[in-house]
Amino acid sequence: MRPVGKIYNVSELTQQIRLLIEGGFPAVAVEGEISNFRPSSTGHIYFMLKDSGAMLAAVMFRGRLRSLTFTPTDGQRVVARGSLSVYSQRGSYQIICETLEAAGEGELLAKLEELKRRLAAEGLFDSARKKPLPLFPRKVAVITSPTGAAIRDILKVLGRRSAGVPVVILPAPVQGEGAAALIAAQILRVNRYAMADVIIMGRGGGSLEDLLPFSDEQLVRAAAASKIPLISAVGHETDTVLSDYAADFRAPTPSAAAEAVCAAREELLARVQQCRADAEDVLLYRVEKIRLLLERFTPESMEQRVHALLQPLLFRFDDAKENMINAIRSGAAENRGRLELAGAVLESCSPRETLKRGYAVVRRAASGGVLRSSAGLAAGEELSIQLHEGDIDATVKEVRNAPARRG
Repeated sequence: MRPVGKIYNVSELTQQIRLLIEGGFPAVAVEGEISNFRPSSTGHIYFMLKDSGAMLAAVMFRGRLRSLTFTPTDGQRVVARGSLSVYSQRGSYQIICETLEAAGEGELLAKLEELKRRLAAEGLFDSARKKPLPLFPRKVAVITSPTGAAIRDILKVLGRRSAGVPVVILPAPVQGEGAAALIAAQILRVNRYAMADVIIMGRGGGSLEDLLPFSDEQLVRAAAASKIPLISAVGHETDTVLSDYAADFRAPTPSAAAEAVCAAREELLARVQQCRADAEDVLLYRVEKIRLLLERFTPESMEQRVHALLQPLLFRFDDAKENMINAIRSGAAENRGRLELAGAVLESCSPRETLKRGYAVVRRAASGGVLRSSAGLAAGEELSIQLHEGDIDATVKEVRNAPARRG
């Protein structure tokens, strides 16, 4: 044996191996058969993956179990995806699973996702295409296995909630080869002969392979083309198939589909009573609103309103009146002063004021004409002389003509 340069202790060697394994395989996918499956009290699951030549320890922690779509069992072939880890205390390595799927399931899911995208692009899943469920169906068609639990659940709910509504059962296999074509044919038959007002299509829970017929393209197209409202009730609440997207209504379980089809009498009565209460509330509210509005039109309130409207106008009128009176008074006082001044000027120019200064007005006694010149007078002519105070009658004794004025 060739001598080695360094001697490792167990921990050092295990650490080196751990670095090599965990660094070299950060993400792996391993296919194998489950063996020695054992859940732990902490919620984790431990098992072995094996094939004909080797075994590999595996663990899936509790937080990742939510992604499981099936219940793992011994003997089941699966694909585990995760990372490799070395358990130093035992000197063993294991795979820590991030996801776990049945062998072939990943490829199948990818195909279903591709079909879903293609059908969605054609508009088969558009909400605008979906029809409302009838409130009072006269007849219900059920497409399912006549021996499965789904039909018993549906009939039980319909009998309890809507006794007397006829149910047409159209038998069809709900899994296996040819199931999708037969279910699609039953959908077409119900539509062709108008056999019901609503269709329930469904089955109980199962594995991905069991539910595969309800994701078949032929069945999905038949569901989307149905003129009669169709309910897809396949599997449990967590199960989803492509017919759920094409149907007019998706129910989580067959029982829920039956409940959605026929409203219970108690529910209808409650709805009627609620409508009545709502109508009464609306009427009472409107009556009270009208009463409050009418209270605003009593004689007293109307008088107050008129006063409220007229008061500002009256204030404005009073202000305008006062301003007008003041303007008239001011103008009258100004005009009175001017008139008195004009009267004084006029009075100073009157004959009376002239006579007051010693002048006199001489008139012919015979004609009363005012003399402005001595011309034309003759001795002995009678005159009337008006003084400031009193009059004098005189006789012309002599006339002296005034010299002519120069221009």
